[in-house]
Amino acid sequence: MADTQAVPPFDPTEAAYMYAQVADHVAARIRAGELGPGARLPGERAMAEEYGVALGTIRRAVEELRDRGYLVTLPAKGTFITPRDQWPADEN
Repeated sequence: MADTQAVPPFDPTEAAYMYAQVADHVAARIRAGELGPGARLPGERAMAEEYGVALGTIRRAVEELRDRGYLVTLPAKGTFITPRDQWPADEN
């Protein structure tokens, strides 16, 4: 069950890299259950529109989330949320 109230709205006013802010927000949505393990992440263009950022920013955010262990990208299939046991231990 998703706990969407636990995820604050995206606020790009912080003094931080935009891709990192997007990655942190998507990670929070994943941890809250809004985006569950095995679910397909929306397309990059749709996410860029949702977050109001450039396509390159979304690509860098997705790369960051793959590096953290939240996502896996399958060529010609899409990007999917990994199982919970693959997420960073301090963020489970």
